[in-house]
Amino acid sequence: MSAVSSLSQDVGKKSACEALTVPRATFYRRMSPEALVEQKPRPVPVLALTKQERKTVIEVLHSERFQDKAPRQVFASLLDEGQYHCSVRTMYRVLTDEHGDVKERRKHVQRPHYTKPELLATAPNQVWSWDITKLKGPVKWTYFYLYVILDIFSRYVVGWMVAHREQDSLAKRLIEETCLKQGIQPGQLIIHADRGSSMRSKAVAHLLSDLGITKTHSRPHVSDDNPYSEAQFKTLKYCPQFPERFGSIQDARFFCQDFFPWYNKEHYHSGVGLMTPESVHYCMAEDVFSQRSIVLAEAYEKHPKRFKGRMPKPPALPEAVWINKPIFD
Repeated sequence: MSAVSSLSQDVGKKSACEALTVPRATFYRRMSPEALVEQKPRPVPVLALTKQERKTVIEVLHSERFQDKAPRQVFASLLDEGQYHCSVRTMYRVLTDEHGDVKERRKHVQRPHYTKPELLATAPNQVWSWDITKLKGPVKWTYFYLYVILDIFSRYVVGWMVAHREQDSLAKRLIEETCLKQGIQPGQLIIHADRGSSMRSKAVAHLLSDLGITKTHSRPHVSDDNPYSEAQFKTLKYCPQFPERFGSIQDARFFCQDFFPWYNKEHYHSGVGLMTPESVHYCMAEDVFSQRSIVLAEAYEKHPKRFKGRMPKPPALPEAVWINKPIFD
């Protein structure tokens, strides 16, 4: 606890507990004034197991026969053989007190621990997010697949494709062509995606490695780890012109050929200071911001009372964009 207490002075208690994998409730309980007061040793209960009996229980639980079984299974097996050492509850208590062994004792698959992605972009072409969504076809259970690659800083759609199926070779071709079009250099870019089969395919992984691009993935079943692609798909599907179904793949492509130029060049995005994604992506936003400031200054000079004596300013341009921004106390 002293290590957590020392670190908390620099980064806060919450961050210190997370870094040292100590539950905050445990930290606060052990650092409370009552816990710091030296207490008298607890007397040994009259009905407690002796040291030899506890040793025997530990040896039985750790034996080759029972090392992968839960205490309840051990208890039942020994009873059937005419043996009784202690209750199931006492077995758990002995394991906890002596070795901290209260955990899943059976053999089972070890699932990996997925860390939360924390990605920062301060300019275009630093972090891209890509995903695939289904577009309903002409009849039930038929779909077309829309691949979209988005720059999270500018919200500019740098690449898209409509295909008959979801396939790693198609994703590889789209990423490769988009990187070439944007002039991506090795070590410049991070590409983030969810955990779909195409996103985790070897073909895409090898391509990104060859191009010097870092890849990251969302945690399983966590849509918030890929928020910009999800938001872009919502803008697409809530567009008034978006149909209930597409009659053919050509119809889907024609729709996207109209939608994405509008989205990049005409759509004023609230996440980038009501600029268009194109103006932010290609560094034209500063000029637009200056022009807007002039217009607002002229309006203020004409009617200062309407602004209550405060000079109006255009919505601010983004300085940094995060996926899962770290939170510090």
